[in-house]
Amino acid sequence: METLAYAAGYAVFRWLRWRQGDVVDEPQRWTVLAAAAVGALLGSRLLGLAEQWPTVMEAWRSGRVLALLFSSGGKTIVGGLLGGWLGVEAAKWVSGIRRRTGDLFALPLCVGIAVGRVGCLVAGLADDTYGKPTTLPWAVNLGDGVGRHPVQVYEILFLILVGIVVGSKAKLPEGARFRIFLGSYLGWRVVIDFLKLQPLIGGMNLIQWSCLLGILFLVLSFVLGGKERNERAAG
Repeated sequence: METLAYAAGYAVFRWLRWRQGDVVDEPQRWTVLAAAAVGALLGSRLLGLAEQWPTVMEAWRSGRVLALLFSSGGKTIVGGLLGGWLGVEAAKWVSGIRRRTGDLFALPLCVGIAVGRVGCLVAGLADDTYGKPTTLPWAVNLGDGVGRHPVQVYEILFLILVGIVVGSKAKLPEGARFRIFLGSYLGWRVVIDFLKLQPLIGGMNLIQWSCLLGILFLVLSFVLGGKERNERAAG
């Protein structure tokens, strides 16, 4: 399902680029894609391991840190999004790209994450993304006889709604679709992660704190970008 998620997201990206065109030329787009991939890989892994800090501490004490670093688990979507975003911004700064390049990513990310969440649901308890116990009629039993919030299904439904917004034909400023997606998803994770069983720091898990930090940077980039546009218009 993870492989299918990447393939589905890339297919939607290629379709959108063919239908709408691109704000940057081919070499610059591949620079952006490469930076996004590297940043997402590093961010996903680092935050995924940091999120499970009790496991990391235990691995440190037992001398299994290297084995944990190269294990198949320990990745998180939020880390991938934030890492990919930072990677793209760094690559754009180095390459002198001044256009907003994220709009073509918004709908593909909705599709890719939604497909990936199907895999999270099927994986059950082993995936470590399951919800807290609940007595609601739509609770799911993941094999341990406990009814739990189907948080993966909640997220799929949420991503469908966001996908409808960012995939609409409404005229929006350049970069707005990606900011809508990223801000919405980060805000969603702050809320939905209260229904998950994760180690807490100050009442929230590390992913929630990372989401709040990401929202702060998103707001700052919007404000600073607005000032820059106003200065160019005035000049």
